[in-house]
Amino acid sequence: MQQEARDCASDVADAIRDGLRQIGDISYAIMPRDIAHAVGDFKKALLSTIRSAVDSEIEWINDRVAGGDKLREEWRERCRRTQTDTAPQSGGV
Repeated sequence: MQQEARDCASDVADAIRDGLRQIGDISYAIMPRDIAHAVGDFKKALLSTIRSAVDSEIEWINDRVAGGDKLREEWRERCRRTQTDTAPQSGGV
């Protein structure tokens, strides 16, 4: 019964995907060939630019997180040194 529900949902998803693909094909087919290709090239260039911007942002975030880790460790080390330097000496007077 559960498998039948999955198969039915899969069939519906496939039908929707096919319908959207058909609508996409029609939207380019109604344009003259050269315009359809120019629009497609423009959209791909735009998406490539967006992807590049997103990749740069992800790289920037990764660098900032790594920098934060480094600073945090430096602060901890400084704290340890300060605590060691200010700790009372045991032993004698």
